[in-house]
Amino acid sequence: MPRAWRGVETQYLAASLALVDDAAEQALLEALLEDSKPPLPADGAGKPYLLATPFRYAPAHDSRFRRAASALGGLWYGAATLAAACAEVAYWRMRFVADSSGLNAVGARTVSAEHTFFHARVHGRAIDLMSPPWNTLAAHWRHPSDYTHTHALAEAVRTHYPAIDWIRYESARCPGTACAAVFNPGALYGSDKSLRASYQRWLSKASANSVTMISLDDPGRAFQWTR
Repeated sequence: MPRAWRGVETQYLAASLALVDDAAEQALLEALLEDSKPPLPADGAGKPYLLATPFRYAPAHDSRFRRAASALGGLWYGAATLAAACAEVAYWRMRFVADSSGLNAVGARTVSAEHTFFHARVHGRAIDLMSPPWNTLAAHWRHPSDYTHTHALAEAVRTHYPAIDWIRYESARCPGTACAAVFNPGALYGSDKSLRASYQRWLSKASANSVTMISLDDPGRAFQWTR
């Protein structure tokens, strides 16, 4: 995949930058913090943190190709278009609001957050679920909420076929668009400089039923996602 878009909350990028004066000092700070972080897979050494960090952690919620707190570790998701990446972020923001009892208790109807989107390249050995024979089971792979089959496939691949670097699949949030679930960080390519050059800043306004994404670089651009 020559261009795989991914979105992260801007505060994730700003957390260490707020403590330093420039990008060089931030790189030094990140290096000093390295020893306190969970280890990376061997082929993740030297990767920019935007590419490497997802492999360090296994979040406590399910995602399409990873069970909650999986012992197999994390993976990196990306989408072939910015619109699909926005749709994926929008879905999880909506889920966050809908599932947050604390927000409901205080009567919060919408939650806003800033996001930074960037793109990297994905290469390596892959399973393409959008091509035969895999696409005969497309309804299983792109089900909006049932991950039974995608979890089983991913676990079989990671356990028995470690040479497979990533899975190409159709987005459930933006039908017809390809996404990437990357198991091995060595399949991701991009320098700190190229990642920064691709940055796009967006604002999300999420409720339990819909999310509006507004470009902060071009306020005329907007995207809305609903249940």
